[in-house]
This record gives sequence, structure tokens and C-alpha cells, in this order.
Amino acid sequence: PHCFLNLFCTLLTTSTMAILKSLKCVCHLCVNHTCETEAEGACWNSVMLINGKEEAVKSCLSPSELKGQVFCYSSRNVSKRNCCFTDFCNNETLHLSPEPPPEGSGWSQLELAAIILVSSCLVCVGVILGMCAVQNLWCNLIKAHKQDPEEPLDDQTLVSTDKCLKELIYDMNTSGSGSGLPLLVQRTIARTIVLQESIGKGRFGEVWRGKWSGEDVAVKIFSSRDERSWFREAEIYQTIMLRHENILGFIAADNKDNGSWTQLWLVSEYHEHGSLFDYLNRYTVSVEGMIVLALSIASGIAHLHMEIIGTQGKPAIAHRDIKSKNILVKKNGTAVIADLGLAVKHDSNTNTIDIPINHRVGTKRYMAPEILDDSINMSSFESFKRADIYSMGLVFWELARRCSIQGIYEDFQLPYYEQVQSDPSVDDMRKVVCEQKLRPSIPNQWQSCEALRVMGKIMRECWYANPAARLTALRVKKTVSQVTVVKDVKE
Repeated sequence: PHCFLNLFCTLLTTSTMAILKSLKCVCHLCVNHTCETEAEGACWNSVMLINGKEEAVKSCLSPSELKGQVFCYSSRNVSKRNCCFTDFCNNETLHLSPEPPPEGSGWSQLELAAIILVSSCLVCVGVILGMCAVQNLWCNLIKAHKQDPEEPLDDQTLVSTDKCLKELIYDMNTSGSGSGLPLLVQRTIARTIVLQESIGKGRFGEVWRGKWSGEDVAVKIFSSRDERSWFREAEIYQTIMLRHENILGFIAADNKDNGSWTQLWLVSEYHEHGSLFDYLNRYTVSVEGMIVLALSIASGIAHLHMEIIGTQGKPAIAHRDIKSKNILVKKNGTAVIADLGLAVKHDSNTNTIDIPINHRVGTKRYMAPEILDDSINMSSFESFKRADIYSMGLVFWELARRCSIQGIYEDFQLPYYEQVQSDPSVDDMRKVVCEQKLRPSIPNQWQSCEALRVMGKIMRECWYANPAARLTALRVKKTVSQVTVVKDVKE
């Protein structure tokens, strides 16, 4: 009997664990309206009162999000949320006001007797299954459903108007998975933003300055035909552990549909100086200002490129469109890397790169030689990081030209302004960069200033035709930091 019981337990446990490998749920924002999470995760179903209307959201929760103590708690008369743990269990509509039970819903005596009889027959099997599975699953279930000893946050607390955005994001990063605000909170913020003025346009759509609770925010508005770009950028920005002082601070993503058209919003921190391109067109920089900007650019790219190992780790990310227009300047003189819509992530466990079919993306003027002549090794993630380094060297050249020493500086120009026109083709750039092997010229007078001399050396080592010979972002960061003692920059 002992042997039989052990064999039965093993079979039941094995089959149970096989079933629990993954969990499928209904998801409003996902392709095919379906998402998948780990067995220890949950399906999420929520409804919230926004402007007098009930707004529903359904999606998957990862195990780390489930631990965040935000998703499974309701706020009285404001939101109702439900976490469940079987496939597509969130395929129901929640309502804030309870619905009366339908008449005649009570059990008949015959049905009740049948239920008791079936339950009695199954109780023995249930007891044996419980004994076998409890030891294997108990720890996981306790860990998944364990409540934080601190009082859980609710949406009313999170979206309190007394809190500024930095405090709000800090609360979520310290109490949750570190991947940003929950979808429902993002939607609540996005739908209470008042647009103020248009501050820029690009191939994706338009950027506006908006107001939320008296604070300025930047709102990037995509058209519905660019939904894939919007979804991709929002996904990258919400990568666990991506937040960094030199990466643009993501706040929320939301889709607004009025029946005739759809707008896709990406809300981020607002920086009044705008892009590095705009900043360098308007101002010159001191030697120290140049070093601070160069160091923060290298730090942001180094953080993107870095893989952080662990359960709360971060995959390595390559930007693929580094240029002065995609770098913003903060009020304190440092820079942040923005526009992650073309970025790719590297899965080190499977050594795969989630790259779109069309790999020739980015801005032609800043494309590395191996992208221009199509010799890039697409199967190696290092290839994409090295292409970023080439582009960063071009940005450093733009920056160094505007460095004023004793009142002497260069006009702002884009890289290769002497060789190509304002909107060069791939063929134009390939002839200059690959066939003629030209690079932007480095003025002789830079040799008389130690900081500019080092910057020029870094540029040359970022521009090598052989990608493997180029510096890494971390090496650039270390070299720039040793040029001079950079004073602490306060927020």
C-alpha cells in the first residue's frame, strides 16, 4: 500500500505541476486579446469609476506584480479588482454596484442531493490529492499570496493629488516590481491630463506639453496606424529595473477612443530644454557642461546595454536610434536617453533578440557602417550595442563643437554636413562612410584643451569600421568621468 500511495502521489504531483506551468488570461491591450503568465501569477479583472463611467481593464499579472499588493485590492465606490488563478477566469464583467441575484437561482432538493452525493464520492480523492500536492505547492502558494506586513496601497492613495509624480513613481517602484505604475493607475493619470501646447512633431506623431495636478508632463501622441510603435515603446519603458536618472522617466500609456478616431498616448517626464539638438542650436556649453552631458549620455546608454541578473533583473537593451534629437536635456544640465520605440531586448537564457523583420531602422545619418552595407551580424546582440556606440560618437562630435573655450566655438552642425545633403539616402551615406571611409573632421585646436582632446580620442575609437574594435559604453563612461572632477549635480 505504501508503494502504491507513493506512486499515486508522484503521478498526481507531476501532472499537477505540468498543468501549472502557465496561466492564460483575457487581455484588452494584447494581441488576440490573450496574454500568458507564469503559474504563480494571476489573471486580473478590474473596473474603475472614471468621469462617472465604469472603465474595465483585463490582463495578466506576473508573480512579482502579484507581490506588489496593489492589483488585488478594491477601493470602496471607486474601483473593484479581482485576481483569480485559472485559465481565462477574468472573462467576466465586474460592476461597482452589486447586481441583484436572479429569481429562481436556489438549488432544488434533487440538485442538492446530487451535489452532496458527488462531493462524498470525490472527498477521498481530494484528500489524497491534497496530501500529495500540499507539500510541493504550499510554499509557492504562500509566497504568491503572502501579504506585505505594511498596509497595502490602493488607487486612491496612489493617485492622490497631494503627491507629485516623482513620489507616485517612487511608491510604485519600491512596493511593486520596479516596472512602473499599474495599468489602471496609468489610465487614471492619462485621462486627467490637460494638453497645453504642441512642442514637437516626428515620424510617429506629435509631442505636447500637458498638465497633471499642476505639474508639467510630456505627452507623445501616436496615430492609430502607429499602434505597434506605441505598444513597443510602452513595453520597453516598463521593463523591470529600467528606471535610471539618465533614461527618460516613463509615467503612463493609454489609448483614447471617441468612436471615430483613436489616439495612443505615451506620458513621460517633461524637460523644458527639449532635445540636445535644440539645446546645442540655441546655446554653447562650457568644458564642464560638455563633460556633464557626455557623462550622462554614456551612463544612460551603459545602463540600457547592461544586463542585470536576478529575479528582479533587467535584460540588455540596444537603442538602435541614438541621435541628438532622441536625447533630452534636463534643467540641471544632465541628459536623458529617450525614444525607445526601436529598441530591442536580449534574452540571455535563450540567446534570442526580439527584433522586427525589417532591421534597417533608425536615422540614416547616424547609421553605423555595418548597417549601411548590410554586413551586421543579426544573430549577435553585441552587434546592436556596437552600432549604438558608433552613433554615440557622432553625438559627442555635435556636443564638442559647441564647447566654448575663451569664447571660441564652432557653429552647430549635423554629422557629415559637408558630405551629404539635409536628408541623405542610405546609398549617399554608404558611399561616404563605407566606400570613402570618411568620418566627421576633428579640429586641430581641440588638442590644446585636455577635455576636447580626450573627447576627440573617444570619438575616433567609437567610429572604427570594425565594430569589435569600438569602445563599450561602460568604457566611455569611465574615460569621460576621469577627464576632470565633475561636481555633484543636484536635481
